[in-house]
Amino acid sequence: MAEQLYGELWVSLASLLRSYTAAHGLNGDRQATVELGEERITVRHGDRWLDLKRNGAQTSWTREDGRNGMLELTESGRLRSAGGEEELDMAAEAWARELMQ
Repeated sequence: MAEQLYGELWVSLASLLRSYTAAHGLNGDRQATVELGEERITVRHGDRWLDLKRNGAQTSWTREDGRNGMLELTESGRLRSAGGEEELDMAAEAWARELMQ
């Protein structure tokens, strides 16, 4: 049951990334690509990219400049890190804003 929930949250995260990158690209001729797989989401805009990999609830992220980290999907639909928890939409918006600059 939990794996199905994490799969649904994963699809939701990809959808949020699509929506927020599209919104950030409205004021210019900019568009990002979002590729979704069962265990991977890749977002690209020009030379910038974000790669997310999921194993159950555990999610690792990597950026084009070598930054990376670990997150955990929670059953309440948040992302947990060492710094606390954040709503999926807030995390997706922050990533999209950074990618689309």
